[in-house]
Amino acid sequence: MPLAKKYIPHYTIQDYMRWEGDWELIEGIPVAMSPSAGFTHQRICGQIYYQLRELLKVCKNCLALYELDWIVSEDTVLRPDVIVICHKPEGEYITKTPEVIFEVVSQQTLQKDQMVKYEIYEKEGVRYFVIVYPEKTSAIVFKNMDNKFTKLTEEGDNKIIFELEDRTFSFDFSKSFT
Repeated sequence: MPLAKKYIPHYTIQDYMRWEGDWELIEGIPVAMSPSAGFTHQRICGQIYYQLRELLKVCKNCLALYELDWIVSEDTVLRPDVIVICHKPEGEYITKTPEVIFEVVSQQTLQKDQMVKYEIYEKEGVRYFVIVYPEKTSAIVFKNMDNKFTKLTEEGDNKIIFELEDRTFSFDFSKSFT
C-alpha cells in the first residue's frame, strides 16, 4: 500500500462541508484555494459571466453561474470560475456535470487548472472546457469528444460557437479582455 494512502486521511463531502475558508476536495485530499482573486481575474470572470448570462437569457434550461461548488463525487468538490449548466440545480450546489467550464488561470492555479482539473473535467464529461490566460489575452477551448478533450481553438479576439443540447450560442472572446 502506498504511504500516502496508508497515512494521509481521506476526506469526504461531509468533512468538506464543515471546513472554514476556501477549499476544494480532490479525491479525498483537501486543496487550499489561492488567496482572493485579484482585480484582473475578477474583471475577466465578471465579463465572461455577464456575456454568458446575456446569451443564455432566451433558454429556460441554461444558466451561467459564478464560483459555485460542484460536488463531483463523495470525495471530490471543485469550484470552477464560471460554469454553464442546462438543468435545474438540486439544492444549493451543482451535482450534475456542467456543460461548459471557464477557468481563468493565474500563476497560483496554473498547474491545478491545466492538469488536475483538466483530467477531472474530461473524465466527468464536461462538454466544453475553456482555459483563459489573462496575461496573453487568450483562451484555449477544448471540446469533449468520446470522453477525450480535443483542442478546438486558441482564441483572443474571435468568436466561437458553443453547441449545447438546448441552445447554440456564439461567445465573443474579445469582450472578455476589455
